[in-house]
Amino acid sequence: MVSEPATSKRENIHTTRKETSKGYVMPSLLFGSVALFAGVLVNGYVSPPEYGSKVLRGQVPSQAQIIDQKAFNVLPTVLPPSESNATTFFVPPGHDTRSLKAKPFHIYDDEFYDVIGSDPTLTLIAQTESDPLFHEAVVWYPPTDEVFFVQNAGAPAAGTGLNKSSIILKIALSEAASVSNQRNGTSAVKLHTVDSNPQVINPNGLTSSATVNPQEPYNTTVLLNNYFGRQFSSLNDIAINPRNNDIYFTDTLYGYLQDFRPAPGLRNQVYRLNDETGAVTVAADGFTLPNDAKHAYVADTGANWGFWGWNQSYPSSIYRFDVQEDGTWENRKVFAYVDSGVPDGVHCDSNGNLYAGCGDGIQVWNPSGKLIGKIYLGEVSANFNFAGDGRMVICAETKLYYVTLAASGAAYITDV
Repeated sequence: MVSEPATSKRENIHTTRKETSKGYVMPSLLFGSVALFAGVLVNGYVSPPEYGSKVLRGQVPSQAQIIDQKAFNVLPTVLPPSESNATTFFVPPGHDTRSLKAKPFHIYDDEFYDVIGSDPTLTLIAQTESDPLFHEAVVWYPPTDEVFFVQNAGAPAAGTGLNKSSIILKIALSEAASVSNQRNGTSAVKLHTVDSNPQVINPNGLTSSATVNPQEPYNTTVLLNNYFGRQFSSLNDIAINPRNNDIYFTDTLYGYLQDFRPAPGLRNQVYRLNDETGAVTVAADGFTLPNDAKHAYVADTGANWGFWGWNQSYPSSIYRFDVQEDGTWENRKVFAYVDSGVPDGVHCDSNGNLYAGCGDGIQVWNPSGKLIGKIYLGEVSANFNFAGDGRMVICAETKLYYVTLAASGAAYITDV
């Protein structure tokens, strides 16, 4: 879930504050995932008015290509749902899988030029054979310029779930930046395990919201673990409203679908935790699987029932709400419907464009809901995040990518 510059999505790793010897506030990492956008602040970051310089239309960057949507308005053959659906990749006429990956920045509208800039790059920086180490909870920590993320919980390939917890990892962005001019830079980037203390068990799907100190000894503090004595089902996404420090988070049945949680005892809902009073209230419900401040965006991934398969008639949609001054939400409307997979890891940039991890990579919409472009991976991205101006890290289960582009998430501040 996201909301416009009233917060930026800080998935499963959030932040508590701690004064340091240098006198600035050190955020800690919070586990959960949601986001808000108001035009000024994003989860402890202040948004610049706009990013980069304008790019001349028609000057297509070397790693980009234009996708002509009129070319597939009418197709000679339209495949049935059993062959063309949310689990498959649509290949536009005149393209094939190799050509789509060769130039991964796909321009669907001229507005995307301003997002990617004149020379965007996509670099593979880490990879495993089958272990989904790069799942979600992508958080950038500015003081050390490191990015944190978590392994997939309940994944058979990882053996995580009931008997083995998923882990937290981090990388140094300086290592990723050193190979940004290459398509494959896996030899340069080292993965570091973060030993939270006490350990956060399955940080992307259990019943507690916790903060983690992003520096050693990585001490943890539980913020919330129940709703009036009832266990949450499987906490997934989190965001903070900088106007009042309200914490929004989603509770879903992912843990149940992935066989490491019992049948849910609560509805799939978005909750609000009041930072001052401790009150927990429901902000929105009526979602099949809610995911992941002036406006709030919530992704409904109901079409994907985890290891139980897919139901194509269920939502693969992003909804938009107006966030009121008192923190309540009103005026739900459909913002976008995803053509591949389901939307997850939803974030806004400083100009109000919305990004979501989808079945084929990262899809990008302008503030009105028009698809303007994609960062095409040809595989699922469950989550991603900006890492300051012009940088992004994308989790794709067994692969981790580093992106340079013109767009920025927001500038770091210390007074929220």
